[in-house]
Amino acid sequence: MAIALESPEIADLAALVRAAGGAPIGAYHEPLGGRALMLASLPLQAVQPTPFQRDLSPTHAKRLAQKIDETAAFLDPLIVVRGEDGRLWTPNGRHRLAAAKVLGLRQITALISPDESLAYRILALNTEKAHNLRDRSLEVIRMARSLARRDGQRRESQFTAEFESPELLTLGMVYEHSSRFAGGAYSAFLKKVDRFSDRTLTVSLREREDYAARLQEIDSQVKRLITALQARGFKSPYLRNYVVARINPVRFHKAKKGDTKPPMPLAQALTRMTAAARTFKVDSVSNSDLAWVAVGAGAQE
Repeated sequence: MAIALESPEIADLAALVRAAGGAPIGAYHEPLGGRALMLASLPLQAVQPTPFQRDLSPTHAKRLAQKIDETAAFLDPLIVVRGEDGRLWTPNGRHRLAAAKVLGLRQITALISPDESLAYRILALNTEKAHNLRDRSLEVIRMARSLARRDGQRRESQFTAEFESPELLTLGMVYEHSSRFAGGAYSAFLKKVDRFSDRTLTVSLREREDYAARLQEIDSQVKRLITALQARGFKSPYLRNYVVARINPVRFHKAKKGDTKPPMPLAQALTRMTAAARTFKVDSVSNSDLAWVAVGAGAQE
């Protein structure tokens, strides 16, 4: 249902648009939840990507600009919300914003929501082309740090919709320190033992810093073992998967249907994994072991 631009319901939103140098085009109640949304034209420089959004790919931005130019129309409005200090944020439009700059646009069409929390929920909507594990993890941990500054006394477990999955927080911290970290090798392990904490977000993030540091140390041990296996003549692309599977303390755990409780706490699992890496016997590895891991990896793909 259309809303008059003079309606008190969207007066603050209209004022925000005009203050940014933009122009309201129209407003309506969206059909699912009935919330007010406004379509507006905004100056390009008035809109910024959320600070926790995945990093810009210049190649993708240029390719997108080329395709938009070929259609001779910018048909996909940015989703925009009010960010910190009254700024205008787009939670999922970094590449379209960059493409608009490549094309030399000065104005851009935006669909603006007064619901600021939408900026932290947009990741869950990216189902058409999912981010890779690194991008998702980095976006989630950046989002968590932003939320901790705003609302750090709420429990981490209250942000399940925003964070999607708990292991992304832990992996995100590792990726912050090491962009080439092979997080996929540890994902299955973390899914079994990593859970959202009932501690405040501020406290839980401090705990996760410790978990991430320990996981990095484990990965250093894994790299050492891979080097030792390669020295013995093993050249399989599945060496990392094999080593991580061997030192995974919960690899044989099968959860009962409906049971979400982890087989052991994450801290304990990391302790056991560290010990297993230190006592790993390189001489015990055979080609048949690696073949078994390759079959398992192929089935997952």
